[in-house]
Amino acid sequence: MRSSQPSRCANDPAGASTDRRLHLNCRRSPAGLSTERRSSATHRHDPALSEAGGEAPVNAHINLGRRGEDAAVDYLVGLGWTIIDRNWRCREGELDIVAHDGRRHIVCEVKTRRSARFGDPLEAITTDKAARLRRLAWRWAAAHGVGGAPMRVDVLGLIGDGDGFSIDHLREVC
Repeated sequence: MRSSQPSRCANDPAGASTDRRLHLNCRRSPAGLSTERRSSATHRHDPALSEAGGEAPVNAHINLGRRGEDAAVDYLVGLGWTIIDRNWRCREGELDIVAHDGRRHIVCEVKTRRSARFGDPLEAITTDKAARLRRLAWRWAAAHGVGGAPMRVDVLGLIGDGDGFSIDHLREVC
């Protein structure tokens, strides 16, 4: 049974809710979480991604993800944040972006979709995924000697918007 409150991961990843999907509707902000919607025209349409372009589906998917991450970086830099790391990997997984807003480190998970036809990209973040992102954030902090510093996890959902992306920014997922 689903809770009416948004699921959040606790400080202890093992304490994550049994509800496997976060209630992340970007058009109305879940209690305690803030969202922002922006449109980014920085990254123009790539003809290679169109059906007529003939690019292999896997390559098109990877290219879309890269373009989405680039647009997310541009958006975060536009907020005045400093990008510390991109695509950091360890045995447990990968962090898309690690940024600093002047007060704390922020891990940003980027979910990009060509359209909203198959749902909002933020719907891909389950409580398990949020807990995993938190564990990866702790690993990144330990590997970079900032283990005691304030940190949070944000999610950026990007949807193709003609020649750019619309960006939903969900802050403090955990």
